[in-house]
Amino acid sequence: MIELIKDKMLGCLYGQAIGDALGLGSEFMSKDEVIKNYPDGLKNYDQIIQDAHRRRWAKGAWTDDTDMMLCILNGFENGAFNLHLVASNFKDWFNGTPMGIGSHTYKVLCMADYVEQPEMCSKLWWELSRKQSAANGALMRTSVVGLAKTDIENESEAICKLTHYDPRCVGSCVIAASIIHNLVWYNNELSYQDIKNIAQRYDERILEWIDVAYNSSDISMLDLDEKYSIGYTLRTLSAALWCYWHSTSFADGLLSVVNEGGDADTNSTIAGAILGAKFGLSSIPKHYIDKLHNREEYQNKILHFIELVLNEKA
Repeated sequence: MIELIKDKMLGCLYGQAIGDALGLGSEFMSKDEVIKNYPDGLKNYDQIIQDAHRRRWAKGAWTDDTDMMLCILNGFENGAFNLHLVASNFKDWFNGTPMGIGSHTYKVLCMADYVEQPEMCSKLWWELSRKQSAANGALMRTSVVGLAKTDIENESEAICKLTHYDPRCVGSCVIAASIIHNLVWYNNELSYQDIKNIAQRYDERILEWIDVAYNSSDISMLDLDEKYSIGYTLRTLSAALWCYWHSTSFADGLLSVVNEGGDADTNSTIAGAILGAKFGLSSIPKHYIDKLHNREEYQNKILHFIELVLNEKA
């Protein structure tokens, strides 16, 4: 049983980084631009075009999505996530070279007293947006929360609110983390109704996006490249849920998201994490792992985290 759990944990965390790195290749492209740049489909890191946006990263490198997930991972101690340490890690990363950082996250992290009062800063910027800002910057990093202790709902809610206060963001993170937790620890798939029940505890606006993901036979029906809301947390959640319900394998689901364009790295990051948790490390084509940029560094970090969690659960 422990081997299956470890396989799913590794699948989740590798799926996160792989989705991030491959999704960068079609990030901010329309579906038509994806087809133009990758006429046979984007399938491998070495295909990624080196335009002004993408050439800032090495081929196979993850972006801010996984950088911020690692900030959370590195805040795990004594069986739980230390919120102050996670916030401090976010700030240290922000003070370095945070390539790809989203506008909302930037505004929150640039505040002088962020580390001391992160939730207050998060709430302030949400209120300044007239409670309209519901970006996907918390959802992209939440996979690791689902791998830890049993109080997943409170943990994912608190970590989301370190930067994203909107209830749509919080609900998105709780749904994703809960799906991952159930897949990894119980080999159980949350049902359509289970997921809707979670959504109703946070914001009824989440429900229609769950329905769209569940009822769409083709991922193109989600309009992931819709240019005015590509960074919306519920659009990203719908992409991950579509993969959760409709994919037949890790690669099948991930490539479906990647080749839709839009906010493809973030959509593929959380989709990849859920697919990895569902199908396990053993389902991920080996070349995706072998050709990850800084693979050894990433592997050491996630193996250390998994060891801490498994020892805690034991």
